Parts: sequence; structure tokens; C-alpha cells
Amino acid sequence: MAPPGNRRPGYSRRAQYGTFFGYVIAVIGAGLGVLLLVISTGNASAFAGLRATAGDAVAPAGRVSATARSSTHTFFSVVYGYLTAGFRTAQLEREVEVSRVKLAEAEALKGENARLKALLGMADSDPKPVVTARLIGSTSSSTRRYAMIGAGANQGVAVGMPVRSQLGVVGRVLEVGRASSRILLITDTESIVPVRRSSDGVPAFAAGHADGSLLIRLINLGINPLKKGDAFVTSGSGGLYRPGVAVAVVSQVTHDGAVARPLSDPGSTEFVTVDPLWEPSLAQAVASPTPSPSPSPVSGGKH
Repeated sequence: MAPPGNRRPGYSRRAQYGTFFGYVIAVIGAGLGVLLLVISTGNASAFAGLRATAGDAVAPAGRVSATARSSTHTFFSVVYGYLTAGFRTAQLEREVEVSRVKLAEAEALKGENARLKALLGMADSDPKPVVTARLIGSTSSSTRRYAMIGAGANQGVAVGMPVRSQLGVVGRVLEVGRASSRILLITDTESIVPVRRSSDGVPAFAAGHADGSLLIRLINLGINPLKKGDAFVTSGSGGLYRPGVAVAVVSQVTHDGAVARPLSDPGSTEFVTVDPLWEPSLAQAVASPTPSPSPSPVSGGKH
């Protein structure tokens, strides 16, 4: 017959003392745990030293465990690689054949581009910037879009020079002072930038819409080939902007063009680069826009 679960110690003093001290130790342990919990809740860094010591103590065991996991993972990786080596080799051979064809096509295009550049007398390297300046202000409330930069005639800046940031075209120099210049932003209604679609070279004009967007107007009217997400870059026509500089991305397609979002926002631009005219002989024929009779003043904050 099994003994009952609630056996009493009887008259044995040793058993009674053992039970008593067991209860005392349990109560002390519970109280100590509650005290430590209260202290750690009120001061999270109170036991930082103890935790660091404990972490240092278990660190060797953690390193051994990590090494074991890494070794096991490496072993299974080797086995998996051995079993799939044939399939992967065949796949790599097919990719190599495709890459050889694409490489041959790229070499042909490279040679053709070199011949065309030689015929056109184009340089391979980008022109050296005139100056890098801080964008110190832009119009905050106006249908006209202007900005100011902290560089002028003393730094070699001249009227008509294109201005860009790391993200793309910002505008062009409209007026030049000795130490500052006024910029006509590409979002101004008087700004027109010759552009082309980066994927296939569809020519168009990017006209400012005065609300921070651009209107993409196609040169060849007919079926509108544009779609949302198309990227446009400068085409080089007109001689102001060098070709290939990012301008905008289409956000909405219209029946005869598109509405695009400029990539370079003056409100989030701190420094800009002033470039020389791409083709000075052609750029001289581009007339500067006539400022409005009472343009809004340029504020210190950017928009």
C-alpha cells in the first residue's frame, strides 16, 4: 500500500527542524526574488555588472555552440553542393553561352559608339564643373520658380549655365551677381528642357508647370508611347544641357504626353554644381526668358 502524500514528520525533531528550515529558505528566496525584481524595475542598470559577468562566463560555451552550428551548416552545404553540382554546372554553362552573345553585342555597340563619337567630335569624359555652390534659397509662394546659389561672377558663373544636383537637373543660371546667382528652376513656366526617354530615345520637351511638376510634350504627335515610370534625360539639343543628365520620371500619362515628377527637388538639395554650356555656339541662340514684372522675392528657406 502506497504511503499518503501528506505524511507528517511525527515526533522526530530532526524531521520537524528540516521541514521548518525548508519553509524558511523558501520564504527568504521568494522575498529575495521580489526584492531583485523591484530593484531591476526601478533601475534597469542596477545589475549591469552582474549581467556582464554572467555573459562573460557563458561566452565560451556560446562560441563553442556557434562553431558547432557553423560546422554543421558547412557540412550540409557541402553535401547539398555535391548532390546538385551537375545541375548547377549545366546551368552555368548555359549562362556563359548567353553572356558570350551579349558580350559580343556590347562590343559591337561600343565600337559603333566610338565611331559615332569620332564623327561628332564628342569627348568621352564629362565637362569639368565651373563651381560647386550651396543652394541658399528658393521661391516659397509663387507661380514663378527661382532659386539662389552662393556663387557668382567671381567664381566664373555666367548666364545660361546649367545647374544640377546629384539627382539631376535643377535649372539654369538666369542672373549673375558678384557672389550669388539667380537660377530659373526647370519647374518654372518659362523653362523648357529638351529631353528624351532614356530607354529608347523618344524626343520630347519638359516644360515647367509651376506646381512642382513637369509637362512632357512629345515632338512626334500621334500614338502616345509613354507609360508611368518612364525616365527622361537631357537630349543635348539647344546646346545648354549636356546629354544624359537625369530630369524626371513620368507619374501620369495624358493624351498627348505626360506629367512627370522632377528627380531633383530644390527643397531637399543643399549643394548644386554649375556646369559650362554644352555647346556655346548653339546656346547663344537660346533666348533668356523675360522675368515677370514683379517676381516674388526669394526667401531664405527652400521649397
